[in-house]
Amino acid sequence: MLRPLERRAFLAGAGAAFIAGFSPRSADAFDRSETLFATAFMDESKAYGFALVNQEGELIYRETMPGRAHGFTWSKQAGLAVAFARRPGTFAIAFDPSHREAPVLFHAPEGRHFYGHGVFSRDGKKLYAAENAFEAGVGKVGIYEARDGFARIGEFETFGVGPHEIIMMPDDRTLAIANGGIRTHPDFGRAKLNLAEMRSAIVFVDSRTGAKLAAFEVNGEDHRMSLRHMVPGFDGSLWIGGQYQGDALAPVSPVLRLDGNGDLQQVDLPEPAGATLSDYVGAVTISPDGRLATFSSPKGGGYVTIDVATQMPIAQVTAPRTSGVAASTAGVIASSEHGRIGKTIHPLHWDNHITAIG
Repeated sequence: MLRPLERRAFLAGAGAAFIAGFSPRSADAFDRSETLFATAFMDESKAYGFALVNQEGELIYRETMPGRAHGFTWSKQAGLAVAFARRPGTFAIAFDPSHREAPVLFHAPEGRHFYGHGVFSRDGKKLYAAENAFEAGVGKVGIYEARDGFARIGEFETFGVGPHEIIMMPDDRTLAIANGGIRTHPDFGRAKLNLAEMRSAIVFVDSRTGAKLAAFEVNGEDHRMSLRHMVPGFDGSLWIGGQYQGDALAPVSPVLRLDGNGDLQQVDLPEPAGATLSDYVGAVTISPDGRLATFSSPKGGGYVTIDVATQMPIAQVTAPRTSGVAASTAGVIASSEHGRIGKTIHPLHWDNHITAIG
């Protein structure tokens, strides 16, 4: 969030060149914004890009990309955001939202592809990216040096298959990795190759050593719940969104909670919240105080906000093909594949995720 004095300093300094390229309408939208949000899109000509919008969904800036992006991560310390290609893409783009530095395009190494997500270390010096070592069919965390052109400097195991989102836990050292359990290979596009025997788990890894600290697996009849996205609650819990790959009529919830004692359980959703998510969570966000977790579903068509303390839904919005959600000062900003983001509609097809950029 930019306070008034910080905004004036930004406009007077390195950000002036960025603002100079705005249309009057975009400059006005930027000036009224407390937070910017990054998200990817496909336009009407089927070209891909990413955009910065404000909390109303007004377009601040847009840029082309060589392919479809999925998730973003942002580091205040580095002053950089990174957009990751959607599986099975191999590119990522690091960019400075203020345009003080030129964007950097970098790639996963041979034999790897990105899974659409990653996270910076708290000091902003390293980037951890979810990757697939597709010939072996195992997950890797690629480690990139954020101040050296994003050179890849190492890797460690995710201790599972199909890693999706990676987040840094509140201790600033532990990585939580959602191993979705689904094996894929670029030769087969987005085909799921191991549904009969898939196993999904949340794995905690030491970001400094690569050591596995703990693993929490989905067991029993619900082993086809692919864990995908996570947010930490104020009480030490981890809230997880899943995508069920089994019987469409099975009584499962795509919202799970991992408590401080290591108990991983589905959160029962009363109707109509259950129908809104429809066994498939596309994205998750948490309020700044860690008390409200919001889960979206393009399949069900909307999003549901859950009170972390009571584990009960407190709000629900119906909106077709909604996936992107992010916490804002006004509550939640959401986007859909049909062009709506926040309170604004654009001739763009928004992708799955929205990331707040301070």
